[in-house]
Amino acid sequence: MTLSALIIAPFIGSLVAACLPANARNREAWLAGAIALAGLLFTGWLFMQADPGEVLYERIAWVPALGLEFVLRLDGLAWVFAMLVQGIGLLVVLYARYYMSPADPVPRFFSFLLAFMGSMLGVVLSGNLVQLVVFWELTSLTSFLLIGYWHHRADARRGARMAFTVTATGGLCLLAGVLLLGHMVGSYDLDAVLAARELIITHELYLPALILIALGALTKSAQFPFHFWLPHAMAAPTPVSSYLHSATMVKAGVFLLMRLWPALAGTEAWTWIIAGAGTCTLLLGAFAAIFQRDMKGLLAYSTISHLGLITTLLGIGTPLAVVAALFHTLNHATFKASLFMAVGIIDHETGTRDMRILRGLYRQMPYTATLAIVASGAMAGVPLLNGFLSKEMFFAETLLVGGDSNWWMSYAALAVGVFGVIYSLRFIAVFFGKPDQPLPREPHEPPRWMRFPVELLVLTCLVVGVVPAISIEPILHQGVVAILGEATPQYDLAVWHGFNLPLLMSFLALVLGAWSYQLLRRRFNLRQREQAPLIHRFSGAQAYENTMLAISRAADFMLRHLGTRRLQPQLLAMTLALLLVPALLVGMLPGLLAPAPHPADAFFVMLWVAGGACALAAAWQAKYQRLAALALAGGTGIVTCITFLWLSAPDLALTQLMVETVTTILILLGLRWLPPRLRDAGPAAAPPWPVRLRRSRDMLLALGGGLGLALLSYAVMVRPMPDSIASFFLEKARSEGGGSNAVNVLLVDFRGFDTMGEITVLAIVALTVYALLRRFRPAAESIAIPAQQANPVDAATRQPPAEQANSGYLQVAGIYMRLLLPFMGITAAYFFLRGHNLPGGGFVAGLIFSVAIIVQYMLAGATWVEDRLHLRPHRWLGYGLCIACATGLGAWAFGYPFLTSHTAHVELPLLGELHLPSAFFFDLGVFATVVGCTMLILVALAHQSTRSHRLPEKADPAREAR
Repeated sequence: MTLSALIIAPFIGSLVAACLPANARNREAWLAGAIALAGLLFTGWLFMQADPGEVLYERIAWVPALGLEFVLRLDGLAWVFAMLVQGIGLLVVLYARYYMSPADPVPRFFSFLLAFMGSMLGVVLSGNLVQLVVFWELTSLTSFLLIGYWHHRADARRGARMAFTVTATGGLCLLAGVLLLGHMVGSYDLDAVLAARELIITHELYLPALILIALGALTKSAQFPFHFWLPHAMAAPTPVSSYLHSATMVKAGVFLLMRLWPALAGTEAWTWIIAGAGTCTLLLGAFAAIFQRDMKGLLAYSTISHLGLITTLLGIGTPLAVVAALFHTLNHATFKASLFMAVGIIDHETGTRDMRILRGLYRQMPYTATLAIVASGAMAGVPLLNGFLSKEMFFAETLLVGGDSNWWMSYAALAVGVFGVIYSLRFIAVFFGKPDQPLPREPHEPPRWMRFPVELLVLTCLVVGVVPAISIEPILHQGVVAILGEATPQYDLAVWHGFNLPLLMSFLALVLGAWSYQLLRRRFNLRQREQAPLIHRFSGAQAYENTMLAISRAADFMLRHLGTRRLQPQLLAMTLALLLVPALLVGMLPGLLAPAPHPADAFFVMLWVAGGACALAAAWQAKYQRLAALALAGGTGIVTCITFLWLSAPDLALTQLMVETVTTILILLGLRWLPPRLRDAGPAAAPPWPVRLRRSRDMLLALGGGLGLALLSYAVMVRPMPDSIASFFLEKARSEGGGSNAVNVLLVDFRGFDTMGEITVLAIVALTVYALLRRFRPAAESIAIPAQQANPVDAATRQPPAEQANSGYLQVAGIYMRLLLPFMGITAAYFFLRGHNLPGGGFVAGLIFSVAIIVQYMLAGATWVEDRLHLRPHRWLGYGLCIACATGLGAWAFGYPFLTSHTAHVELPLLGELHLPSAFFFDLGVFATVVGCTMLILVALAHQSTRSHRLPEKADPAREAR
């Protein structure tokens, strides 16, 4: 088992879970739990094998030309967070098995959960910064799906959109910051960046890079002023809140700050940005948590406050502050995950989370109440619980920063401690007192195994709080050494450090917090408060909604004033933009339009004149004779093909010829969707002068645009390019690509990844067109032939006489065209096999074979083709993409970058030496994809056209009477 398996397994499990039946709740839970447990055991085994400070690597070539590798890097910090992601994930899976209702789409839930787990593991294990950003954005996407899981609820949809908008925008800022960081260092490798601290902090781009990276981290960890999205994300199911919003997703931001701490920290800018945002967040979050009515809302704001505490410690910048930050990260994950699960149990068993009506739950739920009270004590910083130890370290670091004169940080820390006790007591209050009103459901204890994750997490809080040196210090030391290296300080995790100022601050916070809670409860009716005083007017969520509304209004304004549903104004704008391109290029390259080195041949000039005449005639005839216009447009395509041949580009000429053929058939089938154009009986009246003026303007613009691009294209093609990259491909095609046709080698070897993307896009377009055509039906009145125009119908055959004659000719032609199919298939195979050394290839061969099939549909009939050939365009498309991907993955199996080609020469009896490049199989995937896409679009259009044009039979009164 390798490091990559830790990331791949959850994604594979996600796909499997999505395919399970809806009533298979146990199977999905077992699948997700097995994946999390296997990963947890493997990660723990790695801890037993590695020494502190050791780093494990796994490298896979990604984009070698750009120096990018897919690097997995497991050091102590990544190990701690990987254990956190998988350990809490395992408990959440067990808890969700009992929390989720069988009526919910449970396969979708576990699928999203596993995908998020894989994305989060990708973040913590990434050894390349660009790769880290990719997984970072995947966490935003999967969290969006999890938060909006109950998409029938408006609050879930709103919370998911808000979380995704904020965190994904921060991810874009992070990408920009990472690019700046890579530019400064000259590498995106994490080891190189961490080792270049002096270069980074003295660089002129340090501050912009720091701000952009901080935006990415602060948005993900819900720090001020981006904290508003987290309370709205509480619309997610409680297992999601317990996992994402206590232990994993919101910890990604602080993980990033810890990961880049050796390279970016220690400057005044770092302290002001990171510590300043953290201090504002911990105060606002703690104060707002006091006045919440929803139990999950209280935990959400307390989570914001604790994340601000961790961020403040990282911003302080001292080594012991980093130790305290990592320690509190682990402690917060344990007690906050248990509290979210306890709230989920209360909601699950009582039907509400409203603290105004919840009272006296200890009598009906004593075990759950005890667990929640202990976890709340850890959150408040009660001695002998884990939260007390890390909060005491926080107090010590604020005293150190303040020195003897500046106490503002210490006062803020004490205030947060007091606020934490107040909202913890508010949380505990639901278990005591007498109920004021009946609850939606009668409270009772949950199933035994639903409570087990809470019991285990609360036990962890107790064990760490009592014996920290034995239970947590070895784990913490791994992460601290990975961050600080040789600067790791001496620290002692002990319950008792003697009487000192941090201990006094801890007890003062407990006493003042208990007194303040009683004061607020009695004098200010804390239970009935609607909102937090002072700060309720400054709503980040409202600012977000106002911003989104302003953007929508601006888009509506632009659409209303600049947009149109008419095709002609859109074409006008495109043509004007088309004219700007040649003008700009001529201005930038004044020698571009100089006379060509070799004057054009007279025959070639006449050829272009003929092509231009065809284009003008096609535009003129399009008004009356669409079929003639289509034939003339095909003439321009033929001229283009001859031009490519003239300029020694046979591959392009062959491809253009086949594309013209397929396009002509496509438009020919599309013409049947359009209503017939009938000329008036009398002479056509002359259009008014504004119409003539507009048509003249359009004609001049069209001529200018076409001539400008034609002239520019000709100027580029006939001039030698001394710095062109073409010479590289011509020189390397044979030696490195194994083929003498540089065009084909370029497509399937040097730029195979581009071709892979292009056929993927082509497949998406084909499926989209098929989906649209499958559901769309044109209105009958738009295609029906008027009765007065219809030909007389023969009583015996019910067909017009002309159609009877045409039908006979088509039947004879269909018989001969069936004989043409094997010939065209052999032609396609010929062009496919010769493509690596001569003009041809998979794309051209696919088009030839597609044309052969389409011709059979047109002449032999769809019924004959489908009954005998059994074509499945979807399968062609899928098999083609799979073959292309398998070719690329095959290179990985031999230790080469994705889609690296290899050429073999095999000796066969009778045939002799056979040239067999691996790109042959990639080209085979291209061939199958092109055939599948072309047939899917054209056959779908042909079927719809045929169905649309079946004329309704005339009513027969005698038949109706019978």
